[in-house]
Amino acid sequence: MEACREMRAGEVLNFGNDDYPLYQVTIYGDKVLCAKLSKRVSCAIKHLPIRVEFHYEYSTQKAIEKGIVKDPTLVLNGEIFIEGLISSEEIAERFSTKIERN
Repeated sequence: MEACREMRAGEVLNFGNDDYPLYQVTIYGDKVLCAKLSKRVSCAIKHLPIRVEFHYEYSTQKAIEKGIVKDPTLVLNGEIFIEGLISSEEIAERFSTKIERN
């Protein structure tokens, strides 16, 4: 699998590592910002012991219903995890901290 790219809906990053925990990610926002955040996430966490299944939601109404106020927003297992287009380094740090806590 090629890393550092936009992930397709339903695709699982690190899919071959069944012993890694599987997280569900939904990225809310417009298509361009969702693609950018998806690429940054794939770059940032490709070496972490985690699998991530990607989903996208482009509906502003659905985002508002979830309490999302910023494009793009990444929801991890049902909770807002990243708001805005942050750096790959920050993404890696947040996921590393999440893994350590679990």
